[in-house]
Amino acid sequence: MLLLCNYYVTYRCNAYCEFCHFADHARFNSVPEANLDDFKKNITELSKLGVRFIDLTGGEPLLNKNIAEMASFARKCKMQTSITTNTLLYPKFADRLAGNVNLLHFSLDSPDEEEHNRIRKVNCFKSVFNSIEIAKSLGEFPDILFTVTNDSYKKLPEMYDIALKYDLVLIVNPVFSYFGNPGLSNEAMDYIESFISGKKLIYMNDAFISLRRRGGNDISKPSCKAVSRVIVISPNNEIILPCYHFADKTIAIDRSIKELRKSKEIQDFMKMEGRFTYCQGCTVNCYFEPSFAFPTNIYSFISLTSKIKYSFHKLVLQKIKK
Repeated sequence: MLLLCNYYVTYRCNAYCEFCHFADHARFNSVPEANLDDFKKNITELSKLGVRFIDLTGGEPLLNKNIAEMASFARKCKMQTSITTNTLLYPKFADRLAGNVNLLHFSLDSPDEEEHNRIRKVNCFKSVFNSIEIAKSLGEFPDILFTVTNDSYKKLPEMYDIALKYDLVLIVNPVFSYFGNPGLSNEAMDYIESFISGKKLIYMNDAFISLRRRGGNDISKPSCKAVSRVIVISPNNEIILPCYHFADKTIAIDRSIKELRKSKEIQDFMKMEGRFTYCQGCTVNCYFEPSFAFPTNIYSFISLTSKIKYSFHKLVLQKIKK
């Protein structure tokens, strides 16, 4: 069952984060932005195919000048939308995005201004807090997204204090071992789990840690559903297979997506999802979140508890908003 669309509306970025390959601007700046007409056509069709969640991603998604219209159109198609941004451009789009993004995430890598700006290699620390104020003035409650690494996990208490100060959910996003990044150490995972336990306004999908402790995806008994539950679309209007991070194949969207999904090429990838050699040990969060959506394995049950907690906190914030 197709659940989620990861739609790369641009590969460009206006930051140079040390843990992200989009910092290689020379490589990605020549790729055009996703076309609005293509986007509307694809979303209309995906909606009919049952997709209810869309992540408008990048790069920095707000670099696509049509991002507000894209979010609005997806909402009109009854999709739950999410955007993660470094916030540099958020003030420009805030009014037009308001009410059209269900899960608005503001990235913050450290409670310390100098460290955050060093990691991002651009001065954007103050922009995060300015954007929080703007968002809340519009009745929005963005999440603070903390991509936690072996170098930053001990900053978790200070990051949590920031979330409490602003009455926002702190999302702890464990860095995954890809693009040259080491995975989290056992010490880091122990610390994170211990700190989060029993606290309000903080969320991490506990299944992510469980997956890491078990060595990641096992190709002999795969947990990944990156092809059957997720569709990844590039700014070039292509389907990326089996996922963005291991892009083995791209297929131009030159006919209906429904027809393409039934093609032998995509069906073959579906049969092999999580079983390719490069899938061994994978812990890429973007694909395991939807992979754990149904109670098909132990990770699904672990994930469900975390999701209930997150949903409860967001519901409380919505009541505050009203």
